[in-house]
Amino acid sequence: MHRVVALIRSPQSTFELACAAQVFGIERPGLPTSYTFSVCTEHPGPLATYAGYDMLVTDGLDALDRADTVIVPGWLPARVPPSRAVVRALRRAHARGARVVSICSGAFALAHAGLLDGRRATTHWALAGELAARFPHLHLDPDVLYVDHGDVATSAGAGAGFDLCMHLIRKDQGARYAAHVARTMVMPPHREGGQLQYAAPPHPAQLDGTLAPLLEWITERLGEPITLETMAARAGVSPRTLARQFADQLGISPGRWLLNQRIAAAQDLLESTDLPLDAIARRVGLSSATNLRRRFHNVLGTTPGAYRRTFAGRLVPSASGDDSRT
Repeated sequence: MHRVVALIRSPQSTFELACAAQVFGIERPGLPTSYTFSVCTEHPGPLATYAGYDMLVTDGLDALDRADTVIVPGWLPARVPPSRAVVRALRRAHARGARVVSICSGAFALAHAGLLDGRRATTHWALAGELAARFPHLHLDPDVLYVDHGDVATSAGAGAGFDLCMHLIRKDQGARYAAHVARTMVMPPHREGGQLQYAAPPHPAQLDGTLAPLLEWITERLGEPITLETMAARAGVSPRTLARQFADQLGISPGRWLLNQRIAAAQDLLESTDLPLDAIARRVGLSSATNLRRRFHNVLGTTPGAYRRTFAGRLVPSASGDDSRT
């Protein structure tokens, strides 16, 4: 059982905490329970929130000594540094091998603890300048939804906390497990692009029409040859206009989006079937096992064979909702 502990402070932003609790703290019928979730704070007792109510937190900083993953779900006001005790607790958890994660402004706590020195990191776009100015030894990436180094991870604004938490369970438990968790929350298992697409008012192109019908049409035909010209013709626009629509609505190029869908489909087949790699490659439109291996490694940093050995044969719900051994 993987122990997830959220370190919170007063006043606590409830949404960032809820992101972590919803992903790691809910038992879901048909899925094996893989996580325990709890919260702790420096001074146990009633703890104020920005939502206008208090929470009763009974665990102190020693709870971090038993955590496999430590999550800092926001750190507001960001200008107020953590105490020496909190810094020591975060460093101690990281030093013994716990994964340390921040959501939104929680990156400030990790930065004060020195866990982001020399590393790429992100935070909410509105706080990015302040984080970069106060901690020049980290490499700020203000666009991405999250950055994961394995032992340390940071997310952008509050909603990106869901993206990071979903990424972590996908890495821990596999794509099918994460996809089922996403379905129970009625949200996509993975969002494309970066946070800066949300930092400004929508462009007119975003309001002219949604890409959803085109995306659905493509995902039903991943095994077929699909080019930018094919997609543009289906959408009834020029390739240049379609590329702009993808950038505006998804923050990503059409080609990159298509590759990500093919890799996700390959992950599902690796987990749920014993098909050879050549057959999987043809089904998802990557033509050959060699191409699948290359693309898979470029996107996920591992091989299809290693992925299958890690995640195949787990008990997960089938598409009909019944439990099945895959």
